[in-house]
Amino acid sequence: MLRRMNPTTESRIRARARSFAPLSCFAAIVSWGAAPGPSCAEDAFDEAAFPDEAEWPEMDLEARIAAVSDGELRFVGHERAAETHRHVNHIRIGAESLREGWIELSQCHENLDAVRAAQILFSAERIRALEVVSAQGIGRAWVEGHSVQLTDIGPEATLCIRAESRALFALGDGRYRLRNGPYMRRFLDGYYPMQVVLDVSYPADRLALVQHQPPTQPGFDVRAESGHVAVDAAFEGRLFTCLDFCETGSADCELAVSDCSE
Repeated sequence: MLRRMNPTTESRIRARARSFAPLSCFAAIVSWGAAPGPSCAEDAFDEAAFPDEAEWPEMDLEARIAAVSDGELRFVGHERAAETHRHVNHIRIGAESLREGWIELSQCHENLDAVRAAQILFSAERIRALEVVSAQGIGRAWVEGHSVQLTDIGPEATLCIRAESRALFALGDGRYRLRNGPYMRRFLDGYYPMQVVLDVSYPADRLALVQHQPPTQPGFDVRAESGHVAVDAAFEGRLFTCLDFCETGSADCELAVSDCSE
């Protein structure tokens, strides 16, 4: 049952939210790069960003503020992230991707936060042919430039989109890097747990996976076989992923490890 807070308590909690991190973001979900995760816009937090108190989620506001992280990447158990935003990406690297860097991307968002309006924003230089494939529990979803606009998002809403993303980079000497991120579920300066799944297919007759970042660890699982890589991550903070490939037949496929976030 929701209770109306008295003005003194409300002012104190709002002040703490400004200095620490807001309980939620009622303005925007923003994605950057090839297949990044949700985030709130830098200027999203203001008085208008809060819904009427009667519409606040049925949970303790101070507890939500205290639970937010500072953005440092931490992998968490899949149980902790089980009911959070889930971000599923199917990526296809074709022979043409090796020439131009464009990959095929199918992306689905599950368990979206129930808000009045949001947007998924991509880098204008790295996205094309963007379209909404399906939407459930959402009043309206449409493409506007390099963004997908959403209104009237209900509980357990889902959204699937399709696009071409410029995410494959030639490193020279037959080497390539598929770089994605940052994935994040961000509320101004704070971050909440989320899940990211990558399902990547590539031409096994042309490429071989030689390394990946981050390394396999609890909360970051990688399963690889010829022509296919699957990544399953549960985390809070900002996550970049890199999959490094080498063309089959290359004399030297050793890669110097460079920071994936650069």
